Amino acid sequence: MIPPGNHEGLKAQPKTLRQVSNHGVALVGIIGGAALVVWVLWLSVIRICKLKTNIASDRTSESTPLLNPDQPPTDLQRDHTAPSDNDTSLCSVCANLDFHRIFLDGTPPKEEIPLGLLSSILEKSYQCNFCRLISFHVRRTWKLDEFPHVDLSEIEFGMYSKNCGCLREPFYQPTFRCYRLHIIRTKDPGGLWKRHLALGQESPLIIHLLQEDAFKFGRPADLHGRRVKNTVDICLVQKWISLCQENHGDKCGNVWKMDRKLPGFMRVVDVVSMTVVPAPSGCRYLTLSYVWGSIGADYWTTKDNIAERSIPGGLNVSTLPETITDSIIFVQQLGERYLWIDALCIIQDDSFDKSNQLRAMDLVYGLSHITIIAAGATTAQDPLPGCRPRTRTLQQHIEVVQGLHLYVAPPRLREALAQSTWDTRCWTYQESALSCRRIYFTGPQVYFECKCDIFCEDIVAESKCLPLSHSFLRSFGEYFPYSYAVPSYTGAVDRYTRRHLTVESDIVDAFTGVTNALAMAFELGDPDRVFRYGMMLPNMHLTLLWQHNPQTPRTRRLLPDRGSSPWPSWAWAAWRGGVLYRGADVYLRTQMGNLSSDPSIEETLVDPWYIVDHSGDTVQLGVHQVSWVVLRGREEKHAYSASRGILDPTELTLDVHRPLKPGTLIFRTTCSHFGITRRGGEEPSGYAHGLFNILSTASFPPVWVGTAVLPLEPALPSSLDFIVLSRTSSRSVYDEETLRDYDGCLLYVMAVSQDEGLMERVGLGVIHEAAWVASRPEKRVVFLR
Repeated sequence: MIPPGNHEGLKAQPKTLRQVSNHGVALVGIIGGAALVVWVLWLSVIRICKLKTNIASDRTSESTPLLNPDQPPTDLQRDHTAPSDNDTSLCSVCANLDFHRIFLDGTPPKEEIPLGLLSSILEKSYQCNFCRLISFHVRRTWKLDEFPHVDLSEIEFGMYSKNCGCLREPFYQPTFRCYRLHIIRTKDPGGLWKRHLALGQESPLIIHLLQEDAFKFGRPADLHGRRVKNTVDICLVQKWISLCQENHGDKCGNVWKMDRKLPGFMRVVDVVSMTVVPAPSGCRYLTLSYVWGSIGADYWTTKDNIAERSIPGGLNVSTLPETITDSIIFVQQLGERYLWIDALCIIQDDSFDKSNQLRAMDLVYGLSHITIIAAGATTAQDPLPGCRPRTRTLQQHIEVVQGLHLYVAPPRLREALAQSTWDTRCWTYQESALSCRRIYFTGPQVYFECKCDIFCEDIVAESKCLPLSHSFLRSFGEYFPYSYAVPSYTGAVDRYTRRHLTVESDIVDAFTGVTNALAMAFELGDPDRVFRYGMMLPNMHLTLLWQHNPQTPRTRRLLPDRGSSPWPSWAWAAWRGGVLYRGADVYLRTQMGNLSSDPSIEETLVDPWYIVDHSGDTVQLGVHQVSWVVLRGREEKHAYSASRGILDPTELTLDVHRPLKPGTLIFRTTCSHFGITRRGGEEPSGYAHGLFNILSTASFPPVWVGTAVLPLEPALPSSLDFIVLSRTSSRSVYDEETLRDYDGCLLYVMAVSQDEGLMERVGLGVIHEAAWVASRPEKRVVFLR
């Protein structure tokens, strides 16, 4: 039985259940409605995002994650013939191009594809993915913001593809090749690039296909593009080093091709114990090449802190600038132990220690396992880009075009260095030239260079260097030394003197590593005897034939001690600015050109040579003699013959009461006087040297008998004195209707000024020997200062 009280409760129960049921239905309705709203909103977001994907902003780049080449094609990897969302993100010109076919078969330069006006490409960059790639490069490298009024309306662009090379055998297999796109100017009717040099020196516009799309063409990833990460991949760098060590052998050895050791007084940084220690015998170490900048000396090693830094943990990284801190971190990451850094390993306020160490720079960098080059820094306070997180801004702009991931290539190594502060400094030249392996930290990425290969983060090029393999990356600019001593020297002077010094008197010291290496590599003898004021004395007949860079004013270099005598005028180190070694062809053009021929002579016409050394004594130099003159059957003996023979001691002094200054060259030759006049046409704006016709005044009207390169300022007199140095050959540098051409008909002459018996160099030229003999030259003992 059920009690009466309970019965009433049971009767009331259905009402309660009905109330709960009604509330539940209402709640479910609310939840369902909310879900429906969320679902609708979600679909709207998806739709909007899809539309935004199709209309990419010029301010953003493609950031799709890496795709697995082995997986089947997805929506992002459609066959190029299928319709794609990205087709709507191309202008009419680019949409009509078959990019898949262009990357598959290539398009030779003679079949270049027109892309239209540059101004139109820039305007379409906000809607067209491919035009955006071009615009990205143009705006960044041509610095259009600095030239807002430059008229680009008539400049037209075109495109062709170029083979990247092949790293696998068989090399003729087309499927192993890949192509890159070259965007070029096809029309420039206004000569914009001649009038605006800043625009004309831009890096080439090259577009690469990323490695993730290589499978679409049935090709390996070799020489395709690679995504650059926020920080450098240490494992990748270690692979580059291993490939060099395992495959290149002695080719990437030191400049001497022999075993040498660091001097016992050298120090290195132990990055494990954080100590400055004497370099262990035979240790493997790295070196750092960087720009000091104008920062203070707080972090230098000095007499006061060398003892503290010599105990474990004594090197406090918190006091070091970022370039040095990052290089220490990088060496630790590579698993190496020793690092040479000039500011830490040389006692900066100890002149004896500094002198000894600076004279051993050829050994320091020449024996280094790797040189780390901070090419992306302007001072020591700047980080190594990519060494740590947030130390570089990624500049790899990627766009999807017809399903293919394309990006504008960053500057290649030589171009990246040309844009760096590091490449403008004299001290860094020998640090690079003497190193067998170099790792460059630049703003966009890291590069590795040895004597056989170049690797970088954005191109897949890691492979064994097979005998016939070839890669577009392999272009070498600082190979040193060459096979012969003189070209090695003149090439080094050309590249070195383009750079700048904070302290002008360092011009010879910063080149000592190069001259020491040359003396040892070519067994020239004691470097201190072989080289004076940076000049290679045993080949004086050739090394005297330098020219000022035509854009460099003729200005003497300042020395720190104003009481000391200036360096001799015959040495390039005595003058500011760049120096060129060029052959007689430099005298051919109306306007001075940057010709590449090396100077050559057929006969030396001075012997012997003497020099006043630092002690004031006059010593004879061991200058090599040359005679390549071969007379043909009908040719007569040369009209000019050199005056040779040992000078009498009385001829080696100019005035017993006025001692000759160190560096004075003394030799016997002939001297004559000729008129000069500017060659027709003005040199380009900014030129400080020009071509002058040398005129014989023995006849009227004067006859053109030779050519010289002379300074334009200050204004020269109408005639100059010249002295003979050597014999050479060339054409079109004199009046050929009056003077006969034959082998060895030209004499190298130096234009000089005279003051109380001392001569100074003014310029260099060539004169026909018949005209020289006709001028009745005077035999002279020359004191050239």
